Amino acid sequence: MQLRAEFTTEPFQGEGEPPEHATAPVHVLQQAGLEVDFGPLGTGATGESDALLDALREAVAAAFDRGATRVSLQVRLPEVAARDATPDAGLDGLLADVATELGGRLDALPRAEKQRAVRLLEERGAFDYRKSVETVAEALGVTRFTVYNYLNRGA
Repeated sequence: MQLRAEFTTEPFQGEGEPPEHATAPVHVLQQAGLEVDFGPLGTGATGESDALLDALREAVAAAFDRGATRVSLQVRLPEVAARDATPDAGLDGLLADVATELGGRLDALPRAEKQRAVRLLEERGAFDYRKSVETVAEALGVTRFTVYNYLNRGA
């Protein structure tokens, strides 16, 4: 059975080359023969369940060995990931999911957690929706320029 894993490592870095705690897990997953998508806000990997799950243990360890303070990881069936990314899930659903994951209303979160919310929303395709920046800004209680800043800094 195929599985899809998506993860982020922290601390996040602004400009420049990605930190080693973000790139080391990518190398581990690639060496395991998995299909890996590395991005500024997170990494995805797809493969057979046994290979993926075995490699994830090493990848997470590599992140912490190279300075990560947190690794956020989700594993699911690829068809669930594809279904979640469809317009039927909707931006409101994505906002609700992130609020639940972060443990509270988005507008009540401290700044660092709002930045994390933007990263999670970006990973999940929230900004593919029309006028999404305005909707996200309203949900976070910030301006749309603040959301753009979080996105541009790889916040």
